[in-house]
Amino acid sequence: MKVFVTGATGFLGASIVRELLKDGCRVRVLARPGSDRRNLHGLDVELCEGDLRDQGSLERGLKGCEVLYHAAADYRLWTRDPAAMYASNVHGTRHIMEAALRLGLAKVVYTSSVGTLGNPGNGIPGTESTPVTFADMVGHYKKSKFMAEREAEKFLSRGLPLVIVNPSTPVGPLDVKPTPTGKIIVDFLNRKMPAYLDTGLNIIDVEDCARGHILAANHGRIGGKYILGNENLTMRQIFGMLGKIAGLQAPRVRLPYMPILMAAYVNEALSRVTGREPLIPLAGVRMARKFMFFESTRAEKELGLPRRPAADALHRAVEWFRANGYAG
Repeated sequence: MKVFVTGATGFLGASIVRELLKDGCRVRVLARPGSDRRNLHGLDVELCEGDLRDQGSLERGLKGCEVLYHAAADYRLWTRDPAAMYASNVHGTRHIMEAALRLGLAKVVYTSSVGTLGNPGNGIPGTESTPVTFADMVGHYKKSKFMAEREAEKFLSRGLPLVIVNPSTPVGPLDVKPTPTGKIIVDFLNRKMPAYLDTGLNIIDVEDCARGHILAANHGRIGGKYILGNENLTMRQIFGMLGKIAGLQAPRVRLPYMPILMAAYVNEALSRVTGREPLIPLAGVRMARKFMFFESTRAEKELGLPRRPAADALHRAVEWFRANGYAG
């Protein structure tokens, strides 16, 4: 089977490519000219240079493929140019869905995010059917992904065989950028995390998340939506695990929310002037007000989603970051 993967140079996309290669698939990947391709080094893949904003390059990449995994996204908690994020995440999704429909692909798996889903925020896990509106979205990343998911859904009525997956917080090797979650781990390893906010995340091993994409292509219902997650953990629990893994002292000081929120507003204002990424992203602080807990029962029952312990995923992430020079 020949498949097309967007976002293959990134963290999750690179793991999807590796899982597909394990299954014997022929893999073609989309990569922007000049992009960081370290995650593709040594892999037997066909490279297609292009851009989500270039309809022609997407049709060339998809030609002859049976399945599309659209995992590309502009994932940042702060950007000086929000329009570029919407162009990639929203318009890019529309472009590639249009191309997939025109070329008659057998299955399309779209990588959304749990950030687009309803979330009670008080420790009760959200599900695929928890009520949500655009007004619930915090920051441009979540807003753009919410809009992109709605764009993808429009193609169902036109006959596109689409399955949507909503990853929670993947953790593990190959986080080259790193992602915002990976940066938390790196900062902890470099002893730059003396305190924490009282919040929580749903952690899943990145390889399990990647395998969930393939299971969605093979077994997911057309029009179905699946949370790809595993363990709900507070930040205190996460840092406790990291402390044991890395042999470091976990932060014990819990920060009050409001002073950090005020500091984030100041940081954001300075960043608009300097163009430099804020030390305290406002969107990240506002997201932290809710416990990002979710339930992945549907993916476990309908897809057979694997769920190795979160501690194992964190351990593999720590080993990779240390081995690749991100931390001592």
